[in-house]
Amino acid sequence: MAKVLIADDHAVVRAGLRQFLDEDSDISEIGEAATGRETLDQLRLKEWDLVLLDINMPDRSGLDVLRHIQSGHPKVRVLVLSGLPERQYALNVLRAGAAGFLEKNAAPEELMKAVRTVLSGRRYVSASLAESLVSDLDADHDQPLHASLSTREFQIFCKIAAGQGVSEIAKELSLSVKTVSTYRTRILEKMKFKSNADLTSYALRAGIIQ
Repeated sequence: MAKVLIADDHAVVRAGLRQFLDEDSDISEIGEAATGRETLDQLRLKEWDLVLLDINMPDRSGLDVLRHIQSGHPKVRVLVLSGLPERQYALNVLRAGAAGFLEKNAAPEELMKAVRTVLSGRRYVSASLAESLVSDLDADHDQPLHASLSTREFQIFCKIAAGQGVSEIAKELSLSVKTVSTYRTRILEKMKFKSNADLTSYALRAGIIQ
């Protein structure tokens, strides 16, 4: 019997997910969290088997929450849900330790297939994403610019693109300002950009931020 925590800031989304999960007799308990902080609090209070994690949380990014889960609760499986295109985020969240990635517009049957796959100890990607990843092996030149970033670089790239300053990012990630500045320089070099504005413009065009 599995315990599943739904982490999403939209009450309607949580209610919808709960409705589908309630129909699975192998799930014994369903919890909810509306923020990143609530998600981590729930993980400290109780043992969960699976977290359905929205990548866009109001107080901190889903990538931050995912890193905390990986370091503090390594046995917990994470299925990331996002309204953003899977091609832009999926590879990065899988690299960061997520057991699966699913777009929020997926059919209920696909959602439950993903949940069961992840709970069984396997990784889940949609058929379209799997095809895309295989295609990328034969066409490296078609990969988006941010595909060259490491997990930490992508995490910091998203924060810079969203308008956060170096000092704010350093405090949030418990890093030194110098370290974050070094990451920023490396990101700009890898993506061949000159400024934070270039990063923001790219992220908006790519659908990474809204």
